[in-house]
Amino acid sequence: MGKRKNNITGLSGLARHVFDTTEPTSSPGPASTLTSQHGSATKRVTEPTISSETHEEHLDTQRDSDVLDTRPKKKAKLQTGLLGPGLEKYDATGLVPFYTDASQVPEHLQKYFSQRERFFSLYSSGCLLDEEGWYSVTPEAIADQIAERCRCNVILDAFCGVGGNAIAFAKTCERVIALDVSPVRLALARHNAALYGVEDRIEFILADFFSFARTLKQRARRKIDVVFLSPPWGGPSYLSATSSVSPSKPQTQPQLARSASSSTPALAPDVDNAEETTYADYSLEYIRPVPGAELFKIARGLTRNIAYFLPRNTSVDEISRLVADSPNEKVEIEEEWMGTKLKALTCYFGGLVAGQEALFNG
Repeated sequence: MGKRKNNITGLSGLARHVFDTTEPTSSPGPASTLTSQHGSATKRVTEPTISSETHEEHLDTQRDSDVLDTRPKKKAKLQTGLLGPGLEKYDATGLVPFYTDASQVPEHLQKYFSQRERFFSLYSSGCLLDEEGWYSVTPEAIADQIAERCRCNVILDAFCGVGGNAIAFAKTCERVIALDVSPVRLALARHNAALYGVEDRIEFILADFFSFARTLKQRARRKIDVVFLSPPWGGPSYLSATSSVSPSKPQTQPQLARSASSSTPALAPDVDNAEETTYADYSLEYIRPVPGAELFKIARGLTRNIAYFLPRNTSVDEISRLVADSPNEKVEIEEEWMGTKLKALTCYFGGLVAGQEALFNG
């Protein structure tokens, strides 16, 4: 499935962009790179010491000078941060800490920091992650693999986070629409995309997926080829299959532990020397902000072609039931491994499934 080339237009009116221009402060801090480039610099005038005999004359001269000085004010210079010169308008330096040594990292993030180059190969060049980003970003090699499978004209990343998948999609797709409800994470994603040189291929939009999907369906002129779903799993506790958020509905089946004889066991998270461990099945009911089946249904209202990124211990029966109303449609479940560790499942639907390419434009 090759790239499909077309002229992509903007998203005017669909959602509010996070990067609204604002007036610069007179004393910009590290995060001032998000301020407007169009503000004027504050001009400080220090009045010299003048004798009483010439004070009135000096004031007259100063008023004349103010009237005659019609030169435009100088634009405030944006502070150069981690991205360096020329990329100041994308730079989010200062929004979150940029850790360079393990001694700077909180204890609960230590195991994620040790894998920073797996998350972003350019991490040391200035990639930024907030706390949620540290434990939810897709490792770069896996993101690249998914992006290759999702090659298309326009892809919608419904929960872009700090941009790991959006950056990968920008390498294989003509246009990426990246949504998030957090202005901080969206700014970090834009920062990271600029570091990889793909910021011009991604539209970063501050919006929730559900409102955006409703608006998009009303404006049928904009076609989405693929929707990528990587919703919140409930935090690192997802492996216990007892998320801190209770399911909104009773479970349709008991939570049964996986066994090595029935499926590949999930492995302990992010610990290289961990022994093999089995975990209870993760139910799609634990996905937030809405249960996983409902989220899938909303995405299918935009396109049949869905890539669904899910915990490695997700119930396969529940995944297969997502297309129960399409008996002839298959689901392809791809295991995402990093070395000897199974990290996640990517479930492909519609024309993204091998052998079902004819459904792509259906």
